[in-house]
Amino acid sequence: MGIPMADTSSCLSLPFIQPSQAQKHVTHNEALRILDVLTQLGVLSDDQPAPPATPAEGDRHIVGDAATAAWSGHDGELALFENGLWQYFQPKAGWRAYVTGRETMVVYDGTDWIDLDSDELQEIEAFGIGMVALPTAPFSAKLNAALWTGLYQADGGDGNMISTLNKETTGGDAGFVFQQDFSTRGLFGLFGSDNLRLATSANGVDFRDGLIVDAGTGVVEQPNLPRFKATTNFDNYTAADVWTTLAINSAEFNDQAALNAGTNQFVAPVAGSYFFGASLTFKQNASAQARMRARLLLNGTDVIAGSLGEVTGPHVSEQTTLTVQSMALLAAGDTVEVQGQLRGFDGYFKADDTAFWGFKVG
Repeated sequence: MGIPMADTSSCLSLPFIQPSQAQKHVTHNEALRILDVLTQLGVLSDDQPAPPATPAEGDRHIVGDAATAAWSGHDGELALFENGLWQYFQPKAGWRAYVTGRETMVVYDGTDWIDLDSDELQEIEAFGIGMVALPTAPFSAKLNAALWTGLYQADGGDGNMISTLNKETTGGDAGFVFQQDFSTRGLFGLFGSDNLRLATSANGVDFRDGLIVDAGTGVVEQPNLPRFKATTNFDNYTAADVWTTLAINSAEFNDQAALNAGTNQFVAPVAGSYFFGASLTFKQNASAQARMRARLLLNGTDVIAGSLGEVTGPHVSEQTTLTVQSMALLAAGDTVEVQGQLRGFDGYFKADDTAFWGFKVG
């Protein structure tokens, strides 16, 4: 025995042509008519309880609540005006329609028609745009561009656009995570404290803070800024009229390990603008008539403009100090060193009171 054939389809209730049926074209045309009504569904209204006084052929409406007149008893159904009569279709969950009168999309949830921007769509557990929402990110989107714009005053807003990221505790996180192929490369926000933090990573595991703004004071800290200050821990002897690179070998601080105590040179870790300074204290050997000079040397050959200085007046051993300073635009790997010279007589540059310092400014 064969399985009995249903009279209509399960989703749109399209009539099937039965075996040995006469006038098959009638059933076929009825199925086409229903398809014509329900596919690419657009309706004129979804909130009217009564039919319009002069409907046009083919007009479609979603019947409003508490329907009256010809629509009485058909709340929520799809009404079609055809051949001078209203015909009705019972919606099923998932049907969508565009309401031209309100310029909005509605969806039938099995009980009611609701706007896609309706308050009834609150507390959605997951929402994906162009992808399935990730378990750890219930709102997920896969796209090439996104735009957030303020609602203009002409459209009923105030013209502003503010996005808020909120965290529960001081030790929590609220911020932006920037990734490359889902491996984190940058952080910006409040991570682990209420201080504003900007950090980067080359591998997604080890992070370096480039900027921290203290929440209590507003003071900006750059914990990985290339900077150093160092002195010499012994008296540096120099013969008369000879430029001598000073042994700056005792660092007070040396972020990024940019000062190489072995070569007595600062080595730029990255390209940028740098500020340098040095102070040299004279120590007499044979005569206090020596004249002290100083300069900052780039890559062992070029004097940094503005860094050449000299004390021409009388010197007092272990008291007379010469200070020079200047800025330089460096490439990564460029070196800077401090040199001293005593004109006319030999002598020393005093231990502990002869220093060299610098930092990146841009």
